[in-house]
Amino acid sequence: MPSSRPSSARARAVRASLSLISLIVLAAFVGAAVACTGGATPAPSAGVTVTEAWVRVAATTGAPTAAYLVIANPGGQPDALLSVSTPAASGVEMHETSTDMNGMTGMHPIARLEVPAGGIVKLEPGGFHLMVTGLKAPLAVGGTVELDLVFEHAGRVVVQADVRAG
Repeated sequence: MPSSRPSSARARAVRASLSLISLIVLAAFVGAAVACTGGATPAPSAGVTVTEAWVRVAATTGAPTAAYLVIANPGGQPDALLSVSTPAASGVEMHETSTDMNGMTGMHPIARLEVPAGGIVKLEPGGFHLMVTGLKAPLAVGGTVELDLVFEHAGRVVVQADVRAG
């Protein structure tokens, strides 16, 4: 007489199928949550990561300051940093420091910062950097400042920059 209970092999197969379906649903949920956060870590397809972000303490209250970071683009498509903003200040400009043929060093704003495919661009003292103007409150060493970066292809990337002395 046939049993109305499924065989143990069939029961294991059903449990395995349900486990697989649960994993697929979980993966879809996590992927959707990451895509909706707009957080500091871009989706892998974006190809751009931002690390080592820091902001220098302003010399005096109300004085402009500078921010630095490293942009890596391991992907196969070039990208460009188009703009930067922060809730901590009224303005952020992308700048480049250069020396002319007379030995005079100065800085000037740039409209965009190219990030080559497979490349790294360092914003550091004496080179590319971000000028932060109109601070809304004094910065304190050990604190953080949110930087909102907008890339041509990667879109918006938000990072927390450490506040450091000189």
